[in-house]
Amino acid sequence: MTGRRRGPGLRARVTLLTTGLVAVVSVLLLWLGWLLAGGVVASVPSLPEGTTVVVDGVRVRAEQLAEVLADNARDRVLLAGSVAFVCVVAATALLAWLITGRVLKPLRDVTATAHRLSVESLGERIGHRGARDEVAELADTFDAMLDRLQAAFSTQRQFVANASHELRTPLAVIRTELDVTLADPDADEAELRRMAEVVRAATLRAGELVEALLVLARTDGLGVGATGPVDLAVVIAGAWRSARTEAERRGITATFHDGNPTVIGDSALLERVAGNLLENAVRHNIDGGWIDVRTNRGPQWTALTVSSSGQAVDPHRVAELFEPFRRGGVDRTAHTGTGLGLSIVRAVARAHGGQVSAEPVPGGGLSVTVHLPSVAHL
Repeated sequence: MTGRRRGPGLRARVTLLTTGLVAVVSVLLLWLGWLLAGGVVASVPSLPEGTTVVVDGVRVRAEQLAEVLADNARDRVLLAGSVAFVCVVAATALLAWLITGRVLKPLRDVTATAHRLSVESLGERIGHRGARDEVAELADTFDAMLDRLQAAFSTQRQFVANASHELRTPLAVIRTELDVTLADPDADEAELRRMAEVVRAATLRAGELVEALLVLARTDGLGVGATGPVDLAVVIAGAWRSARTEAERRGITATFHDGNPTVIGDSALLERVAGNLLENAVRHNIDGGWIDVRTNRGPQWTALTVSSSGQAVDPHRVAELFEPFRRGGVDRTAHTGTGLGLSIVRAVARAHGGQVSAEPVPGGGLSVTVHLPSVAHL
C-alpha cells in the first residue's frame, strides 16, 4: 500500500483549483474591459470630412479616427490587462500554496504521526494548538482515538499477561505432579490416585479459566446473540442449584426476594451473570454467613442485587473488583475461582445495554447490583 502511485496532493489540487478560477475570472474581466474600451472610443464625435488628426505622431483622416482610437485603446487595455493578469495569477498561486499549506499542516501532522505509530509508540500525539476549525477538530479526534487505542492495548497486554500467569499455574502443577510420580519407581496405587486427583483439580481449574475467557471474549467482541424474554427468577433458581451445595456445606443461609421481573436478553449469558454473582457470594463469604438476593423492576431498569456477608472490602478498591483476575481487590493471589467472575458480569450487562455497580456491606461483605433495561424500554 505504501508504494501505490497517487495523483497530486490536496495542497496542489486546491492551489490549482484556486489559480484556475482566478485565471478564468481575470480573462473575463480583461475581455469585458477590451470590449468596453473599444465601445467608448468608438462613440467619439465625428469630425468634418477631409479633416486630419495626429494620433501618436501619425496623421489620421477624420473618417478613420474612431477606428484608430478604438484599436489603440484596446491594445493598451490588452497590454496592461495582460501584465495585471500574469501578476494576479502568480500572486494567487503563491498565496493559495502558502495558505493551503498552513491550513493543511495539521493534516500532514496527522499523516506523519500515523506513519510513526506502532504498538510501542502509541504515546505520540498531534497536540494541535492552532485555530479551532474543522482541521483542529480532526486532530483532536485523532488524539482521542489514540488515547482509546493506547488504553485498549495496555488493557490487552495486561489481560494476556494475567491469563498466561493463570494458565501457567495449573499447567505447572500438572507437570510437577507427573514428573515427581514418574521419577518414583516405588509409586503405588495410592500415590497414583493422589496424583490423578491433583491433576484432575488442576485441569478443572484450567478448563474453568479457558471457558471464562471464551465467554468474556464472546461478550466483548460479538455482544448478545439470540435474545428473548428471560424470567430472572428462573435464571436465579438455575444458578443457585450450582452454588447451593457449597453454601449448605459452609452453613451459609440464602434469602430470595423475587419481584417476578422479565427482561429481554440471552438467557445463557444472564444465567452466567446470576451464577457468577452467587458463586462469588458463596466463595468469598464466611462460614455461617448470609446471602440476600433481590430483583426489582422499575419504569426504566430491572435490578438484580446480590448481597452477602464476608470480609471487609475497602470502598476505594471496589472498582478494581471488576477488572480481570482481581479477587477481593487482590491481584491474582486467590487459590479458587478464575478472577473473571465480575468482569464477565460487567461485560454481559453492557452487552445488554445495562450497567453494574458494587458497594461494601457495613460490617463486611459486598453488594453487587446489575441494572438491565426493562422490557418496555428495550
